[in-house]
Amino acid sequence: MPPGPEPASPPGGTRTAAAADTTASRRPGGRSALRWTIQITLTVVVTAFVLRRLGFTFDEVTALDLGRWQPRWGLLSASAVVLAVGYAFSGWLWARMVREMGGRALPMTTAVRIYMVANLGRYVPGKVLQIAGLAWLSRREGVPPGTAMAAAVVGQGVALLGATSIGLVAFFGPDPRYRAIGWIGVGLTALFVAATSVPPTARLLERLWRGLAGRAGEESPPPVAKAGFGLRWTAWYALNWGVYAAAFWLFFMALEGPASFLGVGPAFAAAYLVGYLVLFAPAGAGVRESALVVFLLPVVSREAALALAVAARLWTTVVEVVPAGILALTHARRGGPDASLPDSSDSHSTA
Repeated sequence: MPPGPEPASPPGGTRTAAAADTTASRRPGGRSALRWTIQITLTVVVTAFVLRRLGFTFDEVTALDLGRWQPRWGLLSASAVVLAVGYAFSGWLWARMVREMGGRALPMTTAVRIYMVANLGRYVPGKVLQIAGLAWLSRREGVPPGTAMAAAVVGQGVALLGATSIGLVAFFGPDPRYRAIGWIGVGLTALFVAATSVPPTARLLERLWRGLAGRAGEESPPPVAKAGFGLRWTAWYALNWGVYAAAFWLFFMALEGPASFLGVGPAFAAAYLVGYLVLFAPAGAGVRESALVVFLLPVVSREAALALAVAARLWTTVVEVVPAGILALTHARRGGPDASLPDSSDSHSTA
């Protein structure tokens, strides 16, 4: 899960409650709007620069036609199913991390529902709902909010290692310019996996990562990394990203025809990594698509790579949002313990 927002400072003692509420509502909102304006501006500038370097003109981008394909509907349906399995797998891994940190064991269906419904908050500016939603939904199932968020933050860190182990394959394609980057990535990944597999260094790195993510408060459980932690969890998340890569491979073949898995699948993970590391891009938007275009150029034309990158963003969003919405509505109709949305007091206490 992405880092949450900074906690709001308490109102001054000399102001009235109404004045404090007014000021608190204005200042964070203004900062949030300014931050999002800067983020979106930087994202547009970087995306335009990369596309320009790839030889695309503005007219070519705006004339992009996603109706150019005659999809193979069987493969397209299979890709959506496999992608949904990948999302469910991520939720199950989060629940395993919660358990390893001392939280209660969650049934798989419950874990997947919490994880996917909370992820809907990513589509709301500010990321407050994603973090608050995860904490609130978890608490309703008996998991302390600090444990739920710590498991998500640590899991995201290890997931990056898993994604890297799959995505690095994309750097060893026919273009020799990327191979040096690939070998550096292999070395750094091996170093981090080794360091997180030794308990003392693993706990130190976990504390640092939680601190960077802003989730090192008193409610979070202490680091509990055991021997082999990094190796074990990197293997789990590499398998998870293998599922995502397989889903994109099927998606690619549904639109463009037969292709090798190694030539297409790892490109999806590599593009995710690039989008994640560019911190100012919301959900990696634009930057991730530009990176995917670069990694797909060895197998398709420039125009096809750009169209695939845009279509992939739509595909991943639909396959994430629709099942999560169905899970939330179904659970609400059944009158589950978290059938209603958290109120503002819940959001303030958990965000």
